[in-house]
Amino acid sequence: MQSIGDESRPVAALSLPSRIVICMAVSAVAVAVAVHLAMMFLHIAPENTLTKAQGSAISEYVYPEYEQNWKLFAPNPMQQNVAVQVRAELRTGDGGLRTTGWTDLTARDSRAIHHNPVPSHTEQNQLRRAWEYFGSTHNAQNVPIGVRGELSEQYIRRITVRRMEPEWSRLGRLERLQVRSVTTPVAPPHWSSEKISDKPAFRVLPWWPVTTADLPEGTESK
Repeated sequence: MQSIGDESRPVAALSLPSRIVICMAVSAVAVAVAVHLAMMFLHIAPENTLTKAQGSAISEYVYPEYEQNWKLFAPNPMQQNVAVQVRAELRTGDGGLRTTGWTDLTARDSRAIHHNPVPSHTEQNQLRRAWEYFGSTHNAQNVPIGVRGELSEQYIRRITVRRMEPEWSRLGRLERLQVRSVTTPVAPPHWSSEKISDKPAFRVLPWWPVTTADLPEGTESK
């Protein structure tokens, strides 16, 4: 005899409404998994009639969170350090504008994983991959190349706003933000005769207005 609340009861022993809810939940999960696997398969599959017709929809689903590539090995390791920094233009309580100093988001990520034996994937890769994605979808004048370029800009804005909005909101209402990268060459080993410049190179993006769509979920513009 099973007591009330016995979780070992088979599904058939549940009430009809409970069984309907369970079936609907399982079906929804199965459909979501099937759609995700289909999108990922079409993304990495050779070009075909379907990918040509639905390429835009597939790219919008995949990029940037689910991007796939074949960079399993690194025969040419990076020889430079790239830091991503951001600043904001805020509307203060008296109606004036205030421009913040530059905040080094890459340095914050580095501090978060330093001495951490199990750093999160986000701390290690989110900002770095977002910046690489931006660079691959923009030309030297920072003009987006196609829809993916516009998507990468939105991704960068959302990352920076999510990380900095709690700090910025104490100073004023966020109006615009600006992102830049600082690339510093890695010095060659002491035994090498290679000579490189130690001067950092800057890539400064234009000011971007911030909209409600860029704010973290549940946050309203003041």
